[in-house]
Amino acid sequence: MPLRAVPHPVPPAGLRRNGPGLALAATGVATAWCLHRLLPAVPMLTLAVLLGVTAGQLPGLRVLVTGPAKAGLALAARRLMRAGIVLLGLRLGLRDVLGLGWATVLMVLAVVAATFFGTCWLGRRLGLPGDQPLLIATGYSICGASAIGAVGQATGSDEEDIATSCALVTLCGTLAIAVLPLLQGPLGLDAGEFGRWVGAGVHDVGQVVATAQTAGPVALREAVLVKLLRVAMLAPLVAGVAVAVARRPGRAAGTARPPLLPLFVLGFLAMVVLNSTGAVPSVVLGWAGHAQELLLAAALFALGSAVRLGALARTGGRVALLGLASWVLIAGAAYGGVLLTG
Repeated sequence: MPLRAVPHPVPPAGLRRNGPGLALAATGVATAWCLHRLLPAVPMLTLAVLLGVTAGQLPGLRVLVTGPAKAGLALAARRLMRAGIVLLGLRLGLRDVLGLGWATVLMVLAVVAATFFGTCWLGRRLGLPGDQPLLIATGYSICGASAIGAVGQATGSDEEDIATSCALVTLCGTLAIAVLPLLQGPLGLDAGEFGRWVGAGVHDVGQVVATAQTAGPVALREAVLVKLLRVAMLAPLVAGVAVAVARRPGRAAGTARPPLLPLFVLGFLAMVVLNSTGAVPSVVLGWAGHAQELLLAAALFALGSAVRLGALARTGGRVALLGLASWVLIAGAAYGGVLLTG
């Protein structure tokens, strides 16, 4: 009797399509984690963006990024980013935020508003294309690349605009780790004041931790609480941007409207409320924190891989000018706010 060939199992179409990109993103996250262990002062999310940008430029990897891995990387940039933002809500507690006092809350609101609207205005005056002014303003005023990803998801922004904005805010936030501790003495800030300044003026949560820890535990605690208050403003900002986008006069008839409150923002708010109840065990919060960082790292690696340095160079001068101006704006506004609130 003739032998019959045993058919090999065929992987599902989704796995064949997205597997290479997800595997590449996972490799990028693992590499970023290893580098973070060697360089603890550099946040893992920052390293993930930089590795993604590098992967998108190297001739050998670029073929993979723009070919077999493209679909999986796009999936990571969208879905994993949303999942990470939902889990970010578990780092917030309403009791901790209200414990800062109303003066600090109002100071942070003023800093965020001044940075957001000032950066949007200047970006339009500089003629930056697409949603870049909006995305850069969001990243500087709220929480860096995570906020850029959230607003980009809500508005359907071009992936290259998202990636370029992430690269800029990551660069400036990384520079803050080295520059701000040098200014503590000349500006006459004690540990608590320095922590509040860092929390109100530095972009990414990891960058805030890396910067504030140089002044000790008091500075670190104040910085994290103020920073998380800024993170709490992510949901209303995304909702407001979604409303504004839905009302744009240039929208074509019949174009699908983005939801006024995207589902992942509802998830984020639900996690804030859940964490505020105190019902989530600390071990679960710890694992959720690790999962959130890994998910955001994968998404940011994928976004970084979409950066094309040639396109960035064509608007590089204007982008760099906007980034520098926004950095000075938020640092100055935060410093003034800290002095006023004591």
